[in-house]
Amino acid sequence: MSYAIVGFGNIGQALAKAFARNCIEVSVATTRDPESFASRAAAIGPKIIPKTLTDAVKADIIFLAVRFEAHPDVAKALPTWQGKTIIDVTNAYGVPPEKLGGQPSSKFVAQAFTGARLVKGFNHLVAAVLDQDPAVHGGRRAVFLASDDDGAAEEIGALAENLGFAPIKLGGLSEGGLLVQARGNSWGRLIFKDLVKFD
Repeated sequence: MSYAIVGFGNIGQALAKAFARNCIEVSVATTRDPESFASRAAAIGPKIIPKTLTDAVKADIIFLAVRFEAHPDVAKALPTWQGKTIIDVTNAYGVPPEKLGGQPSSKFVAQAFTGARLVKGFNHLVAAVLDQDPAVHGGRRAVFLASDDDGAAEEIGALAENLGFAPIKLGGLSEGGLLVQARGNSWGRLIFKDLVKFD
């Protein structure tokens, strides 16, 4: 299984650190030349591989960690996303619901990535918290996952565990997913909730 993070701002770098902590290789990309962020990637660890967007999206599982408005530009990188799993880490705060056709933002994002399985996840924590080791006082920091594809949710749940997090599945994008999605100028009820799960 191969992994990529598209977007290398604070959230993208926090995700990259989670991979580095667990010695799991991940490609990182932006719409810019990889040379422009190669030193930041190297500072995180040797398993963080800067690539062009075109090369990064060859991965099986792709974290979409860009600004919400930028997701259509990423979607253009491939004619079809068949066989890929996208983890939607975007937040559509401030985007009027009518611009999304009244849908949850993740359903709107899914339409751009034709053929992909989409999981909403890793977006409810601010970068400074996501950046930290998820092992907390003998427990694990929770990440919420929502998807209309149970298999994809299972797959990303397993990845979250490998990265040291405690995945909590919320169900479909239109049900539990709304708890972790911004709607207009309001945040879903679970956004910014930093919870720790004790087994």
